[in-house]
Amino acid sequence: METTSNNKIGIWVGRVLSVLIVTGAIILGLMVLYRASYYPRTDDSEILANFIGIAPQVEGPLVRLNVHDNQFVKKGELLFEIDDRPYRYALDRAISDQATLEGQISDERRKIAALVSGVSVAEANIHSSEADVTRWAAAVDQARADVDNAQQAVSRARAEWNYANNNLHRIEPLLVKQFVTVDQVDRARTSEVSQAQSLKQAESQLLQSRAGLEVTLAQEQRSKTMVTQSKAQHEQTQNAVTTLEPLVNQRGAKGSAIDTARYNFNNCRVYAPFDARVTNLTISEGAYAHTGQQIFTLIDARTWWAVANFREGQLQHIAPGMRADVYVMSKPDVRFSGVVDSIGFGVTPDADVIGRFEQGLPDVQRTLNWVHLASRYPVRVRVENPPPDLFRVSESAVVVIRGR
Repeated sequence: METTSNNKIGIWVGRVLSVLIVTGAIILGLMVLYRASYYPRTDDSEILANFIGIAPQVEGPLVRLNVHDNQFVKKGELLFEIDDRPYRYALDRAISDQATLEGQISDERRKIAALVSGVSVAEANIHSSEADVTRWAAAVDQARADVDNAQQAVSRARAEWNYANNNLHRIEPLLVKQFVTVDQVDRARTSEVSQAQSLKQAESQLLQSRAGLEVTLAQEQRSKTMVTQSKAQHEQTQNAVTTLEPLVNQRGAKGSAIDTARYNFNNCRVYAPFDARVTNLTISEGAYAHTGQQIFTLIDARTWWAVANFREGQLQHIAPGMRADVYVMSKPDVRFSGVVDSIGFGVTPDADVIGRFEQGLPDVQRTLNWVHLASRYPVRVRVENPPPDLFRVSESAVVVIRGR
């Protein structure tokens, strides 16, 4: 009886243990399925960082190479230096050209000021000549009046002389017959002589007035000629006045030449734009650096990403801003914290599934695969506080999404 009871107890315990084991396996499987769904994990990932190729913007021999391959540099550190003598000479020449231009502008400004002063003098000469014309015109009128007065005086004097002369010739024969006295004849002769002198004086005054009129007319004509000459000189001086605009317009070109020369001169020294790691350095001092030709590569050490490829069915449980754990193969026992930055929205189509997109009709594959593999999309996880001496571009990594 005891043996039978023990057997029954053993069977019951075995059944209980079996149920417990199956139940535990189911619970464990559900837990694994839950964690795999809501906390996705993948080892199909690698470490990436931004990197740029360092190429000089000017060419010349390298006189100083301040870095070596795989060196860590800080932002602002001198990377290399190109012989700056040709660019310094070009800068000095550009500055000298600008100084020469400014000197030309100053000289031209003084010349223009002198020419403007000459224009003012010419205008003053015009006004003076016009005033002389007016004055001599008045003098001509006065001289003509004097000539008219002298002609009238000559006419009066000739009339009076004719009267005196006729009177003398009339009374002289009467003296013999004693019809007149000697005194009357003497007075008539004296009057005739006096009137003859007055006539001569009047005629002389007429000749003098006519000569004065001719002189005044000549002065008037000369003043009119001076007006014409002054106006011609004024027009000539006005045409001779130049403008500073052609020279002033060159200031922009000269300033741009200085800026370009200074820009090239400053580019002879190349500095690190950010904290970075130097790699692929394949040049040494003394080599000739060409413009735009890459010398080495700088890996941006400020930000590192783990780009993880997750299956499309797992993307519904991943969103930007979620926390993530990152492990690198070079140090798998160290966990690095990260944040999901973005999720990819496209990958290259599989030609074996949809064919190829070409001009004309689509090229669709005739084969049928019974097993469809899920597409994988890149998820970019930004690593927080990455050590600069551990992370490397394209290093293998494991990413686990931890949720929000």
